[in-house]
Parts: sequence; structure tokens; C-alpha cells
Amino acid sequence: MSTDFLLIGVGILIVIAAIDLMVGVSNDAVNFLNSPIGSRVAPRMTIIFVASLGILAGVTFSSGMMEVARKGIFHPEFFTMPELLTVFLAVMISDVILLDLFNTYGLPTSTTVSVVFELLGAAVAVSVWKIFEAGDSLASLGQYINSAKAIAIILGILLSVVVSFVCGTIVQFLTRLLFTFDYQRRIKRYGALWGGVALTSITYFILVKGAKGASFMTSDNVAWIKSHTLLIMFGMFVASAILLQLLQTFKVNIFKPIILIGTFALAMAFAANDLVNFIGVPMAGLHAYKAAMASADPLHVTMGALAHKIPSETLYLLIAGAIMVGTIYLSRKARSVTETTIQLSQQDEGIERFESIGLSRAIVRLVLHLFDSVRVIIPARLRHWVANRFDAEQAPPVELHGGRPSFDLIRASVNLMVASVVISYATANKLPLSTTYVTFMVAMGTSFADRAWGRESAVYRITGVLTVVGGWFMTAVIAFTFASIFATVIFFAKGAGVLMLVVLAALMIFNAHRKHRAMTEEAKKEHIFNLESVEDASSALETTFGHMSFLLREISDSLDACLAALFRGDFDTIGVQRKKLNRFQQWSGIISANIFKAMRLLDQKGMAISHKYAQTVRRLQKLTDGHRDIVLRAYTHVGNHHKGLLPEQVEELERVRAQLRDILQEVAELISRGRIADLAQLTAKDQALRSLAAELNEKQVGRIKDNSSKTRLSILYYGIIGNAMMISKQNLELLEIFNQSFSEVEKGDSPA
Repeated sequence: MSTDFLLIGVGILIVIAAIDLMVGVSNDAVNFLNSPIGSRVAPRMTIIFVASLGILAGVTFSSGMMEVARKGIFHPEFFTMPELLTVFLAVMISDVILLDLFNTYGLPTSTTVSVVFELLGAAVAVSVWKIFEAGDSLASLGQYINSAKAIAIILGILLSVVVSFVCGTIVQFLTRLLFTFDYQRRIKRYGALWGGVALTSITYFILVKGAKGASFMTSDNVAWIKSHTLLIMFGMFVASAILLQLLQTFKVNIFKPIILIGTFALAMAFAANDLVNFIGVPMAGLHAYKAAMASADPLHVTMGALAHKIPSETLYLLIAGAIMVGTIYLSRKARSVTETTIQLSQQDEGIERFESIGLSRAIVRLVLHLFDSVRVIIPARLRHWVANRFDAEQAPPVELHGGRPSFDLIRASVNLMVASVVISYATANKLPLSTTYVTFMVAMGTSFADRAWGRESAVYRITGVLTVVGGWFMTAVIAFTFASIFATVIFFAKGAGVLMLVVLAALMIFNAHRKHRAMTEEAKKEHIFNLESVEDASSALETTFGHMSFLLREISDSLDACLAALFRGDFDTIGVQRKKLNRFQQWSGIISANIFKAMRLLDQKGMAISHKYAQTVRRLQKLTDGHRDIVLRAYTHVGNHHKGLLPEQVEELERVRAQLRDILQEVAELISRGRIADLAQLTAKDQALRSLAAELNEKQVGRIKDNSSKTRLSILYYGIIGNAMMISKQNLELLEIFNQSFSEVEKGDSPA
């Protein structure tokens, strides 16, 4: 290996660092964007602008954290420059692949955990091969790895999960007791004092504790701040409390500036703590290269120089900050990751991304049993008082910046303040805890305290949390495995191995990009299914029927694809439709929820409520049941490799499919356009389908008699025809309800 290869390797590190910054920030943007975006405190671009300022300020505080990449996991004095370069290249390539994978599926993970375990995996792999080449025992591995520091980092990260959840729960519980959900009535009394405490804590942990790690702070500045800590805190409390009180006199909702300041603070804390995850390794590689080239034997000199403190260049930090800022403005994957956390912490019912599992159901049962036990020893009057303080129905409906917020400004401010304090404290003590773990668990803790995990949503939310937390453990395993394998490849294959791994990473990222684009398009299709409908009864009805129209079209397309795949024995295509069944059931449930909401709105307006609306739920359920039965029958038949349908059966079922599709599409079109339908014409089409079914049943009886159609084929055949007739009937019933609703609206009467 030549010195030219070392230079090329360092250049590759720097290029990958830029990519890793973009990939990593796409995942970590959730840490400081979920609260302001979830609460809709300001337009999205305003929020991102404030966060950008925080990032640019925070990168200059991260110099103290850079030591983790240089000497936090391994002892550099036992490695030569080529060996360190092998470790660093393996780490960076692994990191880009791993983080992009999590971004694609919208799962927040820890960039800190990933880089720690990648450094550990790559360093262990290179150390093992060095030991084998030297003929030593594996017992000497401890000389190469800083196991004590690595264990301390890992335990600190795991401890932060518990601390963050508990702190978020306690602070949110006390804050909600103070302000209740109808906080606007009480904000004048306590708002300024509460805000003063929050802003003072942020100032203390970021300025007082974090200043000593800033690249631009002199020792005199740090000493002055340390000696005047109490004065700074008192001054900040008084100044912020007075300022917030003055803002209240001008009818300003003081939680808005608190949240924006908290966003700035958390973005600043994120940049200070997590920048090392993206550029710490390349910066260490650059310093190692300079140290090696300054020696007489660059290829064999050990890198003990990295064990000493090396000042970070502020210019490099600002360039990294600029890349991070550009990423949060442009990254689509950052939005996907943010949406996951917001969905799991939203106050109202909505689309639940995760299904329930046995473990989540067991946890809910355990917590309910625990609460029942505790409730016995708490006085009834105290329970009643607390319940009133936590009654979310007290809060008037709010529309902010394009829609209803997922949670209110109180919870958003607690999320930001608690997370900022924990992260800033860890940064000041050079503990690379996971900002993702902290912010996510704080958000979950405040959601739990706010009773957002009600009995209707708890199992789904807990499943989501378990999925994310399980992904964190997978991050550690995958990071260690990838890095160790990649380090082994580079150790033996040298430059060819690096080239091969870079190409592999590029291909995987390109494929993940295509996958994410497809998932985004699918998400856009589902966007109409939400519970953020308008508060007007007639608009709620129109929205609900629009949902029905979309559902009918999707069922029609799914049945078409499934039956066509059944006819040709295409198991993979049927499998795709089977995976969509839960989605159709979910959509049906959301439409039903909107129907009940429309009924409540009609009742509030003093309008009569037709019993037909309630029947819509039953019609939808039967329709989706018929669709599900056809898909499952086809999946089971083809999956078990049973004999395919006879040619004449395929021809006959093609006629059924065409007529059913015609009915579904016409009903969907009429509902989507809001037109009163000619039921006589559609009834005739339904009768034609039934007549065809009767004719085909007679033909099938003949095939059963001559034994040309075996039992399983006959069951499948009759099942498809029977479900087709049921689906057609439910369509007519839905259209009749639609006609009744809108005919009365057109007359100017209330729906009755």
C-alpha cells in the first residue's frame, strides 16, 4: 500500500462524510422537527429556518465530542495509518447503507449507536486479523479495544432511554395539571413563570455546560461563565419571565416563541452532540493522515498522535452545518421519519400505522391492572380532580397553519425543553447519547402522560414503540456486523475491496431511493383517509362519500388484479393483494369513524339523523369482507398448488369480473362527482349479474355431475360468484344512502 492510496482513502472518507451528513440528518431531523411540526406552531418553512439557525450554532459546540471517534472505542496507538483507514472506510460505508435503510422505511434510529457499534465492529475485525498475523492469542484483543469506554457509552445510551421517558412523563403530567388542556384560560396566571423556568434551564445547559466544548470559546470565557453561573441563571429567568409577560399583554400566545426557541435549542444540541456521528470519523482520518505524513515511515508508524487532544477547525464544522441545513430543506425521507413519531404521539384517533401484537396487548392488560390497583388507594375526590384536569374535551378545536395539530403547544414545549436539557447535559459531559432515543422517548412519555394512548389506540401505539425500539437493537447488531465484514474485505482486498464496497453502497442507496419513492406515492394515495375533516356537517358528508368512492375504486382494482392472477396461477401477485387486505379494513374503519363524526355534527346542528348512515358501516364491512374472502380463497388455492380453474370456468368468471368491475367503477364515479344516480339502471346491471350467476351455477352443476370439476375447484368457483353478487348488492345499498343524503341537501333540507 502506497502513500497515494492513503490520500485517495482519505478523499473517499470526506466524500462519504458529505453523503453521510445528508443520510444521517434525514433520520435525525425528527429529533427537533417532530414537536413544532406536530403542534403546527408555525408554517413548516419557518420551523425549518429556526432549526437551521440552531444547527449552524450547534456545530461549533461539537469539538469536544470529536474525541469519541478518535479514541473513544479503540486505542489508536496500536494501529498504523493503513489499518486505521481500513476501520474508518468500513465504518463510513456501513453507516451510509444502514441509515439510508432506516430512512427508507421511515423509522427513526440512532446515528450514535450506529457509529459506536460500527467503530467497535470494524476495530474488532482489524484487531483480530492483526492478532492472527502476529501469531498472538485472542486474549490480547483487550489491548486494542477501549472496552471500558465502549461499555460506558452503551450503558449511557440505554440509561438515557429510561431517563427520557420518565422525565417526559413526570414533567408533562405536572405541566398538564397546572394548565389543563384548556390552557388559554390559565396561561395568563402561570405562563410567564413557567416559560421563564424553561428558558432558564435551556440557557444553563447549553450556554453554561456546553460552552466549554465550543471551538470558539477561550479558557477565560469558560472560566467567567462558570464562576457567574447563578447570576446568569437568575438574570435569564427574570428577563425571560418579564419578556413573556409583556408579550401576553399584546395577546401573543407565549408558547409559540417558547417552542420556536426550544426548536432552536434542540437543533443546536443535536448538532453539538451528533455531528461527530457524521464527520468525526473522516476528521479523525484526516488528522491521522497528517500525522502519518509528518513521520519518516507513514505506512508503519502507529497513530498514537490521535490519543492527544486535537482542536477542531471551525470552518470544517460550519461547512458540515451548511450541508445539514440544506438536507432538512430538501430531504423527503426526513418527512417520512418525522411522520412516524408524530403518528405515535398524536392526541386524537387517526390512522394507526402499526397493527397490534401479543406483547403490546399484554402490556396494555398489565398497565390497566396496575392502574386499577392504584385507583383503589387514591381518594375519589382526588381522582375526580385529576380527571377533570386531563379532560381533553375541554379544549376548543384548533386549526393552525393548514390543519388540526397532532398535539397542543403545551406538550410540544415540554417535548423540546426536556429533550434539550437531557441532550445538552450529556454533550457537556462528552457522553454521546442518542438524540433520537432521547427525543423519541420524551415524546412517548409526554404522550403517555397526556392520555394520548387511550384504550382505543394504546395497543397500536405500543406496537409502534416496540417496533422502533426493536429497530434500535437491530441497529447495533447490523452496524457491528456490516462494519466487521466490510473491514475484513478491505483488510484483505485493499483498494479493490474499497471500490467494490462503494459500488455496493451506491446500488443499495439507489434501490432504496426507488423503494421510498414508491412508498411515498402509496402514502399520497392514502392521504385522503384522515380524521382531520372539517367541522361542517355537509362538508363532512361530502368527505366521507369521497372516501367511499376511493375505497370502491381500490377494491375494484384489487379484485381485477387478484382474479387475473388466479386465472394464470400467479401466486406472487395474489400475495401482493393479500398484503393489502389490512389496509382495506383500516380504510373501512376510518370511513366508519367519519360517519359517526358526521352524525354527531348533524346532531349538534339540530338536524335529523337518518338510520341509513349507521347502515353504511354494515354495508362497508360486508363489501370489504367479500373482497377479502375472494383474495384469501385465491391465495390459499394457488399457494397450496391445487389444480387450476378449467378453461371454461376461467371464461365464465371473466364475465363475472367484467360485470362486477363495471358496477363498482360506475358507483365510485357517481359518488365522487356528487351526482344523484339512476338506481334503475344500476339495479338492472345488478340483476344481469345475478342472472349470469344463476346461469353459471347450472353449468357448474353439470361439471360436478360429470366429475370434471373437483371439490376444491367447485368451492372456489361458487365462492367467487357468491361474493361478487354480495359486493354488487352492497354497492347499490351505498348508492341508495348517497342518493338520499344529497337529494335532501339539494332541496335545502337537512339530511334526514
